[in-house]
Amino acid sequence: MAQHTFNRQPPTQNYGLVSFPAQHVMLVVFNRPKALNAMTSDAEYELEALWEWYDEEPSLRCAIVTGAGRAFCAGMDLKEWNQINQRKRDGIPEKRPMDPPTTGFGGLSRRSGKKPIIAAVNGLAMGGGFEIIANLDLIVAAKSATFALPEAKIGVVANAGSLPRLARTIGRPRATEMALTGRSISAAEAREFGFLNAVTEDAPADSDVLERPVVQKALEYAALIIKNSPDSVIVSRAGILAGWEHGSAENAVRVHRQTWDKIMADGHNFHEGVQAFVEKRAPRWVDSKL
Repeated sequence: MAQHTFNRQPPTQNYGLVSFPAQHVMLVVFNRPKALNAMTSDAEYELEALWEWYDEEPSLRCAIVTGAGRAFCAGMDLKEWNQINQRKRDGIPEKRPMDPPTTGFGGLSRRSGKKPIIAAVNGLAMGGGFEIIANLDLIVAAKSATFALPEAKIGVVANAGSLPRLARTIGRPRATEMALTGRSISAAEAREFGFLNAVTEDAPADSDVLERPVVQKALEYAALIIKNSPDSVIVSRAGILAGWEHGSAENAVRVHRQTWDKIMADGHNFHEGVQAFVEKRAPRWVDSKL
């Protein structure tokens, strides 16, 4: 594991295991394997705080998220949800509002954020687990991974942000098929849809998380990302998100340039990259101040 010195320590996590396998890289493992990493409402808020910390920590430039055991994430903890519904029927108030974070399920499914997050999908990704993946920046999956939005089968709706995003990513007919039928799709089919960046071999059942091919592939992507200017990564990602979120590509370009052009041009890395190219040497990037 790489040694890091942080401005402040990461927030405490009971649901996720946090480590730093390489310089500038954070790995988060959803860690309720006996429950297929189903997420409680407390876990959602823990993770939201973690992603906010990640964006604010200058030394970190890329994050990877995966799941312990045989699932990535099976979505919301339905047992907890049922208990909440029962208390509501009995007129028992909740200790705190049960609304999800404004950044969506697990603090991810509606996150804009600043820095990239890579999904390393090791197995089952259903409901909210799939909604998380639909909003991440790169997606790598083991070949046995499966994806589904089964909400309609149990009388609820995938309303954590994935439906409009999926329609844009894989097209309306395919998004409609997934949401209305609730059927599962394989990693091969998801790759055919254009949803995945890569598919890897499966890992042996007893392998360490870092030894999984899907995590190794995600680390390869992370290594390529962190070689580049951290400012350029942040601003390029913002431009892609602007195009995804805005109806007009040209409007997205205008908003992106108005927001970022001067800030980036005034930064050290903007000048360092050009100077390094002219001097035929490797650039010496500094942590982003954006």
